Amino acid sequence: MSRGQYPATRMRRNRMKAFSRSMLAENRLSVDDLIWPLFVIEGEDRAEAVTAMPGVSRHSIDRLVGQAQEAVRLGIPAIAVFPSIDAALKDNDGTLAGDPDNLVCRTVRAVKAACPDLGVICDVALDPFTNNGHDGILRDGEIVNDATLEALCRQALCQADAGCDIIAPSDMMDGRVAAIRAALDEAGHENIQIMSYAAKYASGFYGPFREAVGAGSLAGGQGKATYQMNPANSDEAMHEISLDLAEGADIVIVKPGMPYLDILRRAKAEFGVPCVTYQVSGEYAMIMAASANGWLDEDRVMMESIMAFKRAGADAVLTYFAPRVASLLATVES
Repeated sequence: MSRGQYPATRMRRNRMKAFSRSMLAENRLSVDDLIWPLFVIEGEDRAEAVTAMPGVSRHSIDRLVGQAQEAVRLGIPAIAVFPSIDAALKDNDGTLAGDPDNLVCRTVRAVKAACPDLGVICDVALDPFTNNGHDGILRDGEIVNDATLEALCRQALCQADAGCDIIAPSDMMDGRVAAIRAALDEAGHENIQIMSYAAKYASGFYGPFREAVGAGSLAGGQGKATYQMNPANSDEAMHEISLDLAEGADIVIVKPGMPYLDILRRAKAEFGVPCVTYQVSGEYAMIMAASANGWLDEDRVMMESIMAFKRAGADAVLTYFAPRVASLLATVES
């Protein structure tokens, strides 16, 4: 065989040695890419394992402050706080969400006192506080949009007053970003960021999360399909994102993560704005279950999944793997 019959371009040349693979990598993971979701409960020195999410627990405020301090030690820039509320404190309207002394607000104050430079993100939705598990106010079998907006504004203001850095509305009500932005600005919180769950799908991947916060199980399945997005739709997600940006969103979220990489990619390409994705509880649980059975290499798949989000355009990723990813990255860098 003559030399001319061999390939002139050999793609493998750039892959042959480790230094070359590293030098030519198109995307890189950094601890700065991570947001750590944390679950908080009432009490002192308490931790409750979330059975559907191995390695994840609900923590009382004092213990959650310890996790926040661990985030700082690892270099993770932000945490997201999600509450598990006593059922006796819930009602149809999620009234407790607007109480400035509720579990979330007390947690934010404690975390900011201990870790003033750590970013704290607060979810804005009523489902942890409603006795029906819905993200909005239920009237005669229907979620009423505009009355819910008023409740969401009260919730956001309480969180901002407590010291929250980023308000993250996940409720999917129409017009909620504009309403919350106006309420924050009027109250002197014009520098508080809004990270909107602009493309949040009515997904089957949320089950373990609903166990973790004790919310949404009654409204699970297709119960939230009147406000969360149809998994079949892509153009609609772009419309939702464009509306939220026009209303004042600073950052947009695509949720879930892995099943919606195409949506994330489109969002980044079409809008060029800060985009975040959420590697949700079901995604985490699948990786953990498969690795527990010896079917997958847990660390390798964990890192590969986060890289997939980066490759698709994510500027940051909410992931329950955050402390483990941060630790592995530190090991590699050292």
